[in-house]
Amino acid sequence: MEEIIFKYFPDLSQNQKDQISALYLEYKGWNERINVISRKDFDNLYIHHILHSLAIAKFSRFPSGSAVMDLGTGGGFPGIPLAILFPDVSFLLCDSIAKKILVAGGIASSLALKNVKTENRRAEDLKGSFDFIVSRAVAQLEELAGWSLPLLTKGELQGKQRGLIALKGGDLEAEIEKTSKRHKIPQNKIQVIPVSNWFSHPWFEQKYLVFIPAGSINICR
Repeated sequence: MEEIIFKYFPDLSQNQKDQISALYLEYKGWNERINVISRKDFDNLYIHHILHSLAIAKFSRFPSGSAVMDLGTGGGFPGIPLAILFPDVSFLLCDSIAKKILVAGGIASSLALKNVKTENRRAEDLKGSFDFIVSRAVAQLEELAGWSLPLLTKGELQGKQRGLIALKGGDLEAEIEKTSKRHKIPQNKIQVIPVSNWFSHPWFEQKYLVFIPAGSINICR
């Protein structure tokens, strides 16, 4: 099952491969106690959850030393797979549901991911300053932008544009239009990239990565 990850990320170290391989039993054990992945979907863990999360790594390689927040992490997606790929990057995994954060924290601890911290907090109450914020199917894009972009440091870091990176599905035209109008972001500032550009599996045909650069928002709450 994990071979599909190694196919698209062939340069992983042995330790990273071992951590990726361990995710199945880790999530299986936790999921029997706290349901963070649909039991009907669990056999698709590596494609629907881990590989999907790693689309962000195909879009941007986070610079060493950068600070990333996973907003609405659930059981640790996309934060846990990304933390495995970027051991020199600090990840804060946040979710408003305590039992989900318990799962994410437990898995990070079992895998010895020293670059991961967790926080049980609502999006509206988050504070701090981050280089990147990542998220996966948490909320409508206009809400996600309103929560995230005020927490981002503006400008570039080691040649990489800071910003919000969101994994979304379906027809995004209306979401992007609402986001642009509500936050006064020019639509040409919002990048939408098909995940199928990187992964050939048919499940990704209606999956997209959305990037909004830091500093592009005027808060209108």
